Amino acid sequence: MQRWRGLEDIPQDWGRSVVTIGSYDGVHRGHQLIIGRAVERARELGVPSVVVTFDPHPSEVVRPGSHPPLLAPHHRRAELMAELGVDAVLVLPFTAEFSKLAPADFIAKVLVDRLHAKAVIEGPNFRFGHKAAGNVELLAELGAAYDYTVEVIDLYVTGEAGGGLPFSSTLTRRLIAEGDVTGAAEILGRPHRVEGIVVRGAQRGRELGYPTANVETLPHTAIPADGVYAGWLEVDGESMPAAISVGTNPQFDAVERTVEAYAIDRVDLDLYGLHVAVDFLAYVRGMLKFDTIDDLVVAMAADVKRCGELTAAYARTH
Repeated sequence: MQRWRGLEDIPQDWGRSVVTIGSYDGVHRGHQLIIGRAVERARELGVPSVVVTFDPHPSEVVRPGSHPPLLAPHHRRAELMAELGVDAVLVLPFTAEFSKLAPADFIAKVLVDRLHAKAVIEGPNFRFGHKAAGNVELLAELGAAYDYTVEVIDLYVTGEAGGGLPFSSTLTRRLIAEGDVTGAAEILGRPHRVEGIVVRGAQRGRELGYPTANVETLPHTAIPADGVYAGWLEVDGESMPAAISVGTNPQFDAVERTVEAYAIDRVDLDLYGLHVAVDFLAYVRGMLKFDTIDDLVVAMAADVKRCGELTAAYARTH
């Protein structure tokens, strides 16, 4: 899959293509319907499929300080899109100047002049251009003039997550913030992932017999509520069952919020400086302060046992 940053990265000889545009944070199951249809339509027409997305999130430029917690960084979104069969991803730097493009100018500059759109696939609430003034009706109207078709896909999937609310990035962020990583996984179609570099912490876990990878997460990452979770620690393509702790470590009166993962029964790992991923499967318990360190160690042993059981049960069914 080709990856471009900015319009100038698109090959000069790029031909017709099928395009879909959106933030697509998380590439959740609703997004997958739209992107999947774009890939399918591109194959029907014998042309490549292109996903256009933005960096930073448009809300941060339009309303500074309002950047939402991110469900997936851009490189992870690209990986997920590649798995869906997308041929190219275009990340457009979203600047104050770019935000002022009138809807018709946005279409002409991006879809027509550079991507030579033959078909555009979007959800019903797609908005574009200055002050989000463009909608799917205008998109279709301009398509008649610019020789591209528009197909609107209903992306609203529902399930048990959020009490039956339509799946969305906003709902996913809310569930993660509440610690409901199981509900978030239903929407995403996979466990929620947090990535970052392993840095040196207080090394208390090592002293207690449970050496953890202290993950310095990427900016704006959607991090689950404080607590203990079952999941996996992925390093260099190897996914290891893990007990994950999120919080300030109240046992030792710490103040910095951290994400730490103990790869179960792996005390031989040296991960400092490595980029790792932490996948959250299930919430185990809240963050507690115990009367003694011995009580903490007993609780940690129980947590590790429970996390091992949960990840093993998941592996048996997937």
